Amino acid sequence: MTRPGSAILSGRNLRKQFGASSPAHSAGLLTALDDVTLTLFSGETLGVAGESGCGKSTLGKILAGLMQPNRGHVTYQGSPLSSLSSDERRIFRRTTQMIFQDPFSSLNPRMRIADIIAEPLVISGMTGTNIRKEVALLMETVGLNPELAHRFPDEFSGGQRQRIGIARALAAAPSILIADEPVSSLDISIQAQIINLLQEMKNNFNLSLIIISHNLSVLRHMCDTVVIMYLGIIVEQAPAADLFRQCLHPYTEALIAAIPKITLDSKPATVILNDDLPSPLNIPSGCRFHPRCRYAAEICKQEVPALREIHPGHTSACHFATTIFPCTTN
Repeated sequence: MTRPGSAILSGRNLRKQFGASSPAHSAGLLTALDDVTLTLFSGETLGVAGESGCGKSTLGKILAGLMQPNRGHVTYQGSPLSSLSSDERRIFRRTTQMIFQDPFSSLNPRMRIADIIAEPLVISGMTGTNIRKEVALLMETVGLNPELAHRFPDEFSGGQRQRIGIARALAAAPSILIADEPVSSLDISIQAQIINLLQEMKNNFNLSLIIISHNLSVLRHMCDTVVIMYLGIIVEQAPAADLFRQCLHPYTEALIAAIPKITLDSKPATVILNDDLPSPLNIPSGCRFHPRCRYAAEICKQEVPALREIHPGHTSACHFATTIFPCTTN
């Protein structure tokens, strides 16, 4: 599969560590990202999946320029962010917008909705009547009644707040939208509405999307390419159709098996992750997944598996990818 367009945003060898806040680990470092490399192409929807604590939200913030990596760099349209001039960086910040995970805490409770949505417009130099017209148009675009613009965030439901967040992001006329768990805190019926809205916005505004989610069902529906993360690294990456047809990593297999299914017999998933995610303060030796992997062998405890291309566009960091999943030839 050929990925669409040209490379618009990429991270190269990204590493991010945080100082441990726990007294028991006062001398330790929490490794959120460890040598992560990925690329978003123009017109593409790229999904990033993994359990809570795998580093996917940190990755999103670094790609959006909201957080600096300890090592590696982010490239925007071929140029490292660190080399951009002040004017170029201003363009990057405008054209790369983020929808945050929690619609209840990402909106200023003391600001009216009109002012929240208008912030990017004010920064861009728009004034007066033009701002009011644009705010009304944006609210209509995301399915909100413009007559509600004078209200405060606490007068809206979670789904409505997420729409407000999307409207605020669209106000900057972005070309890249990074959505961090855009539906995780919403009711299932509202999730479908927000997913459809994001798809509609992508088509109408010619956006490139990064969707960060632990919900593989969402990524299967929305994404062209899916990246699977585990304890700060990428363990598998593939076109979405290929990944769900035949994954090449035991962790991905477990995640896919855990997707809720409605069947008459309601049989439980056959691949279950019984143990919790290990602490990023104490990362296992060898393959990071080996303590939870039902296929683990001695080599998995000792040697770190390289992220290698098994099929065109389909990479896996597993010593036994082609042995465990033999029916993978194209």
